[in-house]
Amino acid sequence: MPNVESEWRKAIEEERALKDEFMARHSESPFVAERVPFHPLNYFPIDAQYRLPARLERRATPEEVYLRTNRDGSAVMRYLGDLVFSLKGRRHRLRVYHAGEGVGTNVFVPFRDLTSGKESYGPGRYLVFTLTEDDRYDLDFNAAFNPYCAYTDAYECGFPPAENDLAIAIRAGERAWSADANPGSPSGAILEMTRKQLAARGSKPPPTRPTSRSSPRSRARGARTPAKRRTRV
Repeated sequence: MPNVESEWRKAIEEERALKDEFMARHSESPFVAERVPFHPLNYFPIDAQYRLPARLERRATPEEVYLRTNRDGSAVMRYLGDLVFSLKGRRHRLRVYHAGEGVGTNVFVPFRDLTSGKESYGPGRYLVFTLTEDDRYDLDFNAAFNPYCAYTDAYECGFPPAENDLAIAIRAGERAWSADANPGSPSGAILEMTRKQLAARGSKPPPTRPTSRSSPRSRARGARTPAKRRTRV
């Protein structure tokens, strides 16, 4: 008989290898598109304790909400309900969002935990899954991944709300890609982006403004600025 856990681990390893291949070579990869030097993505070891059953408690009516982004903007989402699960002896809830048209029944869960800003990307990671009819899910944090803004500032991504900050460490899924470029929090990412934007603006010379005064060289030559002619009434 096939070993279910062995097949599950193998599937995760294959998925990670395929993702590295995509990131390294595909034209839609953030590394290729923005010419960022690539090295294989970093992951926590695969751990079965972070694979657990969960249930979606839907809201009676989805609510339109706004998630803050790394560019200090906002991403419009539909808040569908809370994903409820138990881990490490505690009950937890994570808000579930739908991005609107074009994604079908796929939803995503942005979250932070006690590894954020240290071992994992500070502003948070994502989980995605497809809605089911019975709202029961196989929640697997080993599949947690970084948004594209973790690799380059060229992309805008939504950050988790405060309600999705877990008070436990999730040592599963993708780790921080670069220890040197890992803001400790969403606010830290926004501040870093603002600093870069200001630095870029400061590197450009100020625009030249036209002036009615004669230049020092003109005055030295005795040149004068013509007086404006008055208009008679």
